[in-house]
Amino acid sequence: MLKLPDFSQTQRERLAFLELRAFFAGELRRGDIETRFGIKPAAASRDLSSYKDIAPGNLDYDVASRCYRPSPTFKPVFEFSADRVLAWLLQGFGDGLDLKLRQLAPCEGPGQLVRPDLQVLAVITRALVSRKAVTVDYLSLTSGAKPRELVPIALADNGLRWHVRAFDRERQRFGDFVLTRIAQAQELDGAVREEELLGADQQWLRVVDLELVPHPGIAWPAAVEADYGLTEGVLRLKTRAALAGYVLRRWSIDCSTDHRLDSASHHLWLRNPQTLYGVDSAVLAPGYREEGGHGSL
Repeated sequence: MLKLPDFSQTQRERLAFLELRAFFAGELRRGDIETRFGIKPAAASRDLSSYKDIAPGNLDYDVASRCYRPSPTFKPVFEFSADRVLAWLLQGFGDGLDLKLRQLAPCEGPGQLVRPDLQVLAVITRALVSRKAVTVDYLSLTSGAKPRELVPIALADNGLRWHVRAFDRERQRFGDFVLTRIAQAQELDGAVREEELLGADQQWLRVVDLELVPHPGIAWPAAVEADYGLTEGVLRLKTRAALAGYVLRRWSIDCSTDHRLDSASHHLWLRNPQTLYGVDSAVLAPGYREEGGHGSL
C-alpha cells in the first residue's frame, strides 16, 4: 500500500484538495480535481485511485449523484489546521492564485481566525452546500446550553470570531451563531423551505454603504487619511447589513450623529449614520444605540 511520502509534493497537494473537498463539501467529482488543477481526466482518475489506496475506507461512491461522499468511518489523512480551512472557505481553493474558482460556500469577512472544532465545521459546511438543516448543541450567553435546529446559509468572520449565519427554526428568524459555541452538530434528513435559505435573508442580501472620515476631534486628520488610504478625505465601504455592526465595532468607528465618542480610541467617524436605518446589527455600532437606532439583534 502506498503512503503519502511516496508521492511528489504536487501529487500530495492534489490529494489534500481531494480530501478537503470531500470532507467539507460532502461531495467530490473527478471534474472538481480537473478544474482546480487544470489536469486531464485520466490524471484526475489516477488521483482518485491513489487516494482510495492510501485511505480505502474513506470514500463511498453515490451512484445516483455520480459523486464520492465521505463514508461513515471517514478519517482525514491530512492534518488540516482550522486557520487554513477557514482561509480556503473564505478565499476559495486557489491557494493565492486567481483561478476564477467559485467559492465552496458563501463566506465573507476579513479579520483574525479562531479555531472551531473541525468535525463540527465539516457538518455545518456540508449542510450548507447540500441545503440541509442541522441539529446542534449550542451554548448561548443568555440561555445557556440547549439544542437548536438550524439551517446554515453562510459563514462570516466578524473580525474576532467566526459565525455561521443560519435560520433558527425555533425562533423563526435568521441569526448569527458562534462556531466555537457549537458542541455537537448532526445533519438532518428532509428538505428545507425557501424561506429558510439564503435568498430569504434580507439582512444578508442588503448591502450598506458606509462613508468613513477622520474623527472631527483629531487634530491632524491627515494621519488618519494615511492610515486608511482615504480618497479625498473619505473611505467608502460596502458591507452586508448582517455584518455592518461587526465591521463598525471592530474598527471602533464613532457612529454617533454628533461624533461624541473619544477620538483617541475612535479614529474614524461614520458621517452617514442614516445608512444604518433598519440594520439589525447596528446595535453593535459604537455610539449608534445612544441615538435610538432602529436595529436590534
